[in-house]
Amino acid sequence: MTPPRKLHIKSYGCQMNVYDAQRMVDTLAPEGFVETASADEADLVILNTCHIREKASEKVYSELGRLRAAKDEAARGGRAMQIAVAGCVAQAEGEEIVRRAPVVDVVVGPQSYHHLPELLKRARHDGRAIETEFPVADKFGFLAQPKPDAIRARGISALVTVQEGCDKFCTFCVVPYTRGSEVSRPVAKILDDVKRLADNGVRELTLIGQNVNAYHGEGPDGQSWPLGKLLERLSQVPGIARLRYSTSHPRDVDDSLIAAHRDLDALMPFVHLPVQSGSDRILSAMNRKHTAADYRRVIDRFRAVRQDIAFSSDFIVGFPGETEEDFRATLALVTQIGYAAAYSFKYSARPGTPAADLQETVSLAEMDQRLERLQGLIDSQQSAFNKAAIGTTVDVLFEREARKEGQIVGRTAYLQPAHVMASSDIIGKILPVRIDSLERYSLLGELVAPPVAREAALSSIATGA
Repeated sequence: MTPPRKLHIKSYGCQMNVYDAQRMVDTLAPEGFVETASADEADLVILNTCHIREKASEKVYSELGRLRAAKDEAARGGRAMQIAVAGCVAQAEGEEIVRRAPVVDVVVGPQSYHHLPELLKRARHDGRAIETEFPVADKFGFLAQPKPDAIRARGISALVTVQEGCDKFCTFCVVPYTRGSEVSRPVAKILDDVKRLADNGVRELTLIGQNVNAYHGEGPDGQSWPLGKLLERLSQVPGIARLRYSTSHPRDVDDSLIAAHRDLDALMPFVHLPVQSGSDRILSAMNRKHTAADYRRVIDRFRAVRQDIAFSSDFIVGFPGETEEDFRATLALVTQIGYAAAYSFKYSARPGTPAADLQETVSLAEMDQRLERLQGLIDSQQSAFNKAAIGTTVDVLFEREARKEGQIVGRTAYLQPAHVMASSDIIGKILPVRIDSLERYSLLGELVAPPVAREAALSSIATGA
């Protein structure tokens, strides 16, 4: 028998890349590849790249420099190593990658990784293979399905891509140019994926897309279904206990999504809703197509149907033209909304985006100072949100063994890690936990005995058994 070939994938950036990496593994499994944690011993190394941040490309080229030494060492040992660059940097830079890093054998964009087996063969024959076009055919129709063992090995939580691309064209964002226009998968295809996952132990789903609440896939009735209706259908799949989605745009929160949060017990009351800035002037320059007041009204709509709902968001500081007054409007928005968590970044120009042509008027020192102030406010809100859980009993979906021996970790409805001392047979179960303390961002607590167990214990004491 031919020994299996070893595959190492390093993913950067968003949840979409995590999902794509898993699907690359599934696509290459029929070719005899098995995963390894070591790049040095791999026969194929794939860098699954992200192009959102300023230094993303440079990180890739730095990693390629290290891999060149690993590839040379493999060759000296008589082993051929192939190196592929996939994802959004591959889509954006294409030929430039192989010019700067001749060690690369394959360059493949995020819409074409289902062609990886063919591209690897072409590279072995021709020396190199590049595919960064947007194919006409939907890649999801060609991807190999994950094996049951692979699903179970990935745990009880899974990502499912339901939508890709973005039509918003925010001036700072490269996604429309690397992922293409918005495309939604048919409901039936998503349902098949979800049933397969549920049949193999998955309890929690996160539906993902660059602009997930712009979902408009074809339903079994031939009509276009919004995200809210898709969530309603997926909540009916046996075994699926929790549903989430990410990432959303404030303009695409429709009534069906609000209704889903009102009506579906499985839909978690935690929404990631990026706003980027609290200044209308900066939002306009970003081409966000909403105002700060629009955003507040969306938040109010969610809160009107779920009083326990919480939010996270994304913020950019130092966008070209941002004044101190603009920045204070962002601080005011954060103060008014109150976030359970948020991600904040200094503005970095992405080549090819409209904002890259704007004059950067905010110095690096000002950006650093503003980012520190914003993150301090966000951290205080997150800390207060987590401390509020102490003394309460919350439902936790247990995922895996923790680093500390005898400890099992799971997540609350708000994605807070929660640790308890228990046996591993609780993995995959949703159980009530009394929260006793907080350690950094993790909750520590004890399992609350179910009523039946408590009654049995009391009966045993009463009878002297």
